[in-house]
Amino acid sequence: MDAVCSDLLAEVRAFRQRYPEVRYVDLISLDIPGHFYGKRYPVEMLEKVAAGSALKLPQNCVLLGVQGGLFKIGDYCFNDGDPDAVRRLVPGTLKPVTWEAQPLGQMLITSDGTAKPIEFEPREVLAQVLDRLARKGIYPVVAFELEFYLFDKKLRDGLPQFPRDELSDDADDQPNMHIERLSRFAPVLDDMVEATRAQGIDATVITAELGPGQFEINFGHLDDGLRAADWAALFCRSTRGVALKHGYRASFMAKPYVEHPGSGMHVHVSLYDAAGNNLLAANHHQPLRHAVAGCLDLLPHSMPIFAPNQNAMRRLSGTVNTATKASWGYEDRDACLRIPESDTKNLRIEYRLAGADANPYLVLAAILVGLEHGLETGKEPIPPLNDDRNSGIAFPTEILDAVRALQHQPQLRAGLGAEFVDVYCENKRQDHLAFMQEISAREYRWYL
Repeated sequence: MDAVCSDLLAEVRAFRQRYPEVRYVDLISLDIPGHFYGKRYPVEMLEKVAAGSALKLPQNCVLLGVQGGLFKIGDYCFNDGDPDAVRRLVPGTLKPVTWEAQPLGQMLITSDGTAKPIEFEPREVLAQVLDRLARKGIYPVVAFELEFYLFDKKLRDGLPQFPRDELSDDADDQPNMHIERLSRFAPVLDDMVEATRAQGIDATVITAELGPGQFEINFGHLDDGLRAADWAALFCRSTRGVALKHGYRASFMAKPYVEHPGSGMHVHVSLYDAAGNNLLAANHHQPLRHAVAGCLDLLPHSMPIFAPNQNAMRRLSGTVNTATKASWGYEDRDACLRIPESDTKNLRIEYRLAGADANPYLVLAAILVGLEHGLETGKEPIPPLNDDRNSGIAFPTEILDAVRALQHQPQLRAGLGAEFVDVYCENKRQDHLAFMQEISAREYRWYL
């Protein structure tokens, strides 16, 4: 037994000793749209997997559409016999599930690090980008911030309803950033934070946001990009589960209300060398400017990753603190790329464009490819919004236009992998075509 298996086996045995009531563990991984798939294993069988028994799931699970169906994508799904692919357990991710009625555990699985990784698995795509940067002596430090909405658990005529707090039963229909809103929803928010921390996630600041029932929970900075994206993915799962337990529905939908702000996935990224020096701060911050230029250069072509559906595109329609063009600025929340005020050690870029429903592995991978592109080309960025409020580069706001812009962009094909880009674009195209198969009530009102 090698050292990795030995450590995994020790992790499983320690978990069983600490949580003897747990009989099953969910082994989970994120597909392209950002949903978890996997299998529920008896905990005693997990010891066998940890000791080296093969863990196999269909390769094509990664390709599931938003509604859980499979599309024919190239030679995959309906032309390949739906083969299995080996996954491995991700060390350090075996944790209790605190929001279910029965005692459960969960653990991440991935094809990354196996003999034959799946090229289009989101976690593998990010792993390849991080490995390439490490070979160049570049080490990212990352923190995610995720906004989400709470709704009443029951829809009315198919539409979400403002949540009522558990203390006064008043609807949260006058949104603001007042601290009292955190107190009113403290039972569910506190439980969300506890569930998050039970996953080993460093949950920090909670904010009441500008939408009705909208909140944000931040995470600590990590020098492990894969782990940072793991945290973001696991947070979405636990938050939805805790909300249901309290009689709410939690959603990371990018734009649930036309008249209220959307929900974003904000990513703080700084880059360091092996000695711990901030690469962006060198030479009077010149590398920072190059990195910004690279991100802005690729941003219009990365839109299907940052805004993966037409609803996510709606979020980029000019509401408060949401960018409508590829732009940057110092301490400017209207910019896609905000440079927060900081000392030299902590100089970083806050990437604010992605919707909360985007895939965190792919969002971070695309950001890092943009930073890498900028550092290598040494281009100068357009003027910041601080100097010119009209500064910015147009990006596509229709999903099929965005898919076309991504599919043939050479730096993104090279940086993310050509196979992944082709598979991802076809997945988004097929999802949109499936979405268009239903005629909405508005169409009947307008055109009947």
